[in-house]
Formats: sequence, structure tokens, C-alpha cells
Amino acid sequence: MKQCWLYLKEWNKDLVTESIEAGIDAIICDSQYVNDIKDLGIINTISEKGGDLSIPGDVELFVITNKEVENQVAKALKAKIAVVRTTDWDIIPIENLIPLGEENLYTFVRNIDDARLAVGIMEKGVGGVVLETEDPFEIGRVVNIVKEIDQEVYDLVEFEIEDVKTIGIGDRVCLDTCSNLAMGEGVLIGNSSSGMFLVHAENIENPYVAPRPFRINAGAVHSYVKVPGDKTRYLGELATGDPVTISDFNGKTYTSYLGRSKIEKRPMLVIYAKDKDGKKHSVVLQNAETIRLTSPKGEPLSVVKLKQGDKVLGSVEKGGRHFGMAVEESIIEQ
Repeated sequence: MKQCWLYLKEWNKDLVTESIEAGIDAIICDSQYVNDIKDLGIINTISEKGGDLSIPGDVELFVITNKEVENQVAKALKAKIAVVRTTDWDIIPIENLIPLGEENLYTFVRNIDDARLAVGIMEKGVGGVVLETEDPFEIGRVVNIVKEIDQEVYDLVEFEIEDVKTIGIGDRVCLDTCSNLAMGEGVLIGNSSSGMFLVHAENIENPYVAPRPFRINAGAVHSYVKVPGDKTRYLGELATGDPVTISDFNGKTYTSYLGRSKIEKRPMLVIYAKDKDGKKHSVVLQNAETIRLTSPKGEPLSVVKLKQGDKVLGSVEKGGRHFGMAVEESIIEQ
């Protein structure tokens, strides 16, 4: 995920406080300010001494004035984060460096327009931006644009329900996130990463329990779940503080974090479906009225009322997964 740092030239409590509240990932500062920053909140610091990351050991700052400096940056990118400043915001050196390791390439920005340009260069962008500003209000604006651009968008497809079968008791995972999910939002869950279903949040009024818009009753412990970075994890291994990817019915996503993960024994069922190419997909969910998949229009569909021919949303991918990372190989899961 792209990072957004603040460059603190001199002590300014308002800038530090706003950085912590806005979600700045780290602050570059003089060594004398490290403890003062830590007194205001938990946030990473980068400094010559006493910081969470050191200058120049972990992070090195460059001003690119010629090709020789550009070559020095290219060498540094192999081992550390390089933060570059260009003259008159010339993007050519950055374009030259991005193919050499954009994840470790950061650049100084002055405002939201600089940030938007930096994270979009060559459709990849730099790995992070370092904001130089004296305006606390600019911090939140830049953080939002960096994180928004970094959001993944899934190409969701329609699955046609073929069958629903009960299978008895299993260990079910309930994800309680730190976000209130809106209508049409949920997480992608599946027995296989090649086909995952959009399981809707429990934010629906019903006669059984009160709505819990932060909760997704996500399925059996073995299931795959989408997490940031286009990765998957097993539901059963998620714990407090772990990130998960929330998707809406249009495929737009954002990251939320788990407040808790509840694993309980519950009656389960298997939902079988096929995509437009006829490929089979399945998911194991709790057998309960309040568990819902998502229709192509973003409407919640209770699993106990699903019938053959109903359409629900999901995602498909070719290849397989190795330790959660997508790989190009043939895998058969059944």
C-alpha cells in the first residue's frame, strides 16, 4: 500500500496532531522531536537518531540535480527507501526511476495536486509521498487522495446459483471490523481463490437480531478472504488488528481492520454456483436467515432463501495462490 509521510521541518504540535488523526504513516523529523511526537500518539518516526527508521540507513534523502544523482538513487533503491526532490517538480527523473523499484521510491510533495501526480505517474506511481506543508488542513486532503488512488477495484461478475446443501456443524468465522459498512458492501469469500462470493454485511433490519453494520458473518475457517495487496488469507487465521478488504457491489474497495474475529460452531451449508463461462464455484457459510450474499444490484440475499437461477456477485481469477499470492499455474480444487 502506498505510504504518506510528513516532513516536519521544525516543531509544530498542530501538524503532528493532525498527522496522527489523519492517518499519516510516518514523520521525518529532527532527532530532538522524536520523543515529543511519541508523547502525542503512536506513529512511526524517521530520523538520524532515535527514530523507528534511520537516516540514511533505512531511508535516504536525495535532491536530483543531474544524472549522476539519479544513478545514486537507482543504486539506493535496491536496499532502502529513497526520498527524492526534483527541481521545479520535473517528473522525468521519477519516470526513469519507477521501473527500478517504485515501492522504495518516495518523493516530496507540497499539496494535493503534487500528490495526485506523484502516485499516478506511469499508471504505477511512486511508493509513497512525503508532504511538506505548514497547513494542518492539507494533511488530511493528501492522505485521502493517496489512499483513494491506492484502493483496488475488483471486476465483479455474476454467479448463477445451482444448488444449496446443508452439511452439518462447522467452525464459522464472524468478522467484526472497525468500520460501519453500507448497503451493498461486504467481503469476498470462497472455497477457492479462483471464485469468491461477495458476502454482505449484517446491516439489515430483521426480526431476529439488531443490525450490526460492522459485522460480516463470513463463513467457515478454511475459506479464503481477500485482504489488501490483492492477497488472500484463511478466515481462521485472522485476528484483532488484521486488515481486510471491504468491497461494494461495484467492485470499489477500501481497507478496514478487525476489532475481533469470533469462531463458533454453527450449522453450515454449501452454496454452489457457476459463472458465465460455466465454471463451478462454491462457498461454505452459516445456515441462518441473517447470512446474505449480494445481488448484482447490491441487494442482500439471504442464503436460506437462495434458489436455482438466482444471481449473486463474486470475483474470478485465473491461476492459483501460493501463501496468498497469485501465481500462474494450473490448480484443481474440488
